[in-house]
Amino acid sequence: MTHHSVPLWRQLLAVGDVLQEVRGGRSLTTVLDQVDRALRPGVQALAFQVLRYLGRAEALRRALARRAPPPGVDALLSSALALLVPVEDAPYEAFTLVDQAVEAAKQNRSLRQSAPFVNACLRRFLRERETLMIATDSDPVAKWNHPSWWIKRLKNDHPDYWQGILEASNRQAPMSLRINLRRSTVEYYLEMLAATGLRAARLGISGVVLERPMQVHELPGFEEGLVSVQDAGAQLAAPLLLEGLSSLGTAQVLDACAAPGGKTAHLLELGAGRVTALDVDPVRCERINANLKRLGLRARVIARDAADTAAWWDGGCFDAILLDAPCTASGIVRRHPDVRWLRRESDIGQLAALQARLLKALWPLLKPGGRLLYCTCSVFREEGSDQIKAFVASNTDARLQASPGHLMPQFRAAESAVPDNQPGDHDGFFYAVLEKRLP
Repeated sequence: MTHHSVPLWRQLLAVGDVLQEVRGGRSLTTVLDQVDRALRPGVQALAFQVLRYLGRAEALRRALARRAPPPGVDALLSSALALLVPVEDAPYEAFTLVDQAVEAAKQNRSLRQSAPFVNACLRRFLRERETLMIATDSDPVAKWNHPSWWIKRLKNDHPDYWQGILEASNRQAPMSLRINLRRSTVEYYLEMLAATGLRAARLGISGVVLERPMQVHELPGFEEGLVSVQDAGAQLAAPLLLEGLSSLGTAQVLDACAAPGGKTAHLLELGAGRVTALDVDPVRCERINANLKRLGLRARVIARDAADTAAWWDGGCFDAILLDAPCTASGIVRRHPDVRWLRRESDIGQLAALQARLLKALWPLLKPGGRLLYCTCSVFREEGSDQIKAFVASNTDARLQASPGHLMPQFRAAESAVPDNQPGDHDGFFYAVLEKRLP
């Protein structure tokens, strides 16, 4: 995690700025894209850790300073505290972090006068760590590093293993890859990795998981289209949809809400016939095209709202439809740790209404005997099992097939394993396969 080419105080200043932007409602991905390239690797690594421990850091800041400091000072101080909290997973020695956080304040004109305050708070935390940690343990947000409404929702939805979900959501995700079976095999790619000194293990029918993450463009064969980055849980979508289709090579397949195109590509790699990929955002559609071009694949890409079928549908029904519906992304917070702090509880109901609208709009486009795979990267039941239960109840021609259902985020060597119907290390998803009954 260390990046010695850039002074740590500069990285900490940038992390504080990033935290302020996220607190203001901007996504971490968007904010990081604007960070200076020389700073970005270190800032990204530190920002991920800060957001994973932000609940505890904010509780500690309140214990150390009852009166909230100005936003810039608070962001720097909270960032430093978040980096100091994990003893075994700390990116730097404690006194180095304190020294450099104080230096960051000194080097910034608007923060300079607060340097003694930052120094006093951080050194007091080091002296009284155990007492302060125990004192903040009574705050669920501090203990679990998720908003209180999120914790309550998980307790209600998954009363037997909500703690395991929260623990998994705070772990660093592995780097899982999907091999392009049109151009290579899993066995051959594992040999390629081994030849360059990289260790990996097989994952499902077309994937591998790296022992250690690395930069995407450093992956052997990436630019040549041999491999893509995709979570193990996400790699289930294409096989689930295509399973049992009798006319796979000529099937008409729709990937609704397709950007950035990972599942579209996987469908094509597995031999899906004619694929139409939809997304409401034209810029994100460009990413679909770019990913397909790199992989040597072709699909019909349309920038339209999937629910507004009159604007794009030509009247021909589909053999299979993949609806990867917009959702809270509550199952992928280990890869996007800002999501938990950006979401509001009211978002769940609003997104569930959008999901229902998409299901209603797309179901008539499916041929009798065809399959629709509904999926979300959410662990909330309102976006998963409750959504599908309501849909099947109101559509007598919809039959729920054997499906994975809710997959909970899972990590290797879990201390408290989450009951899960999918082995291995993966994000949280929901999958339901619906078949349209023949008349």
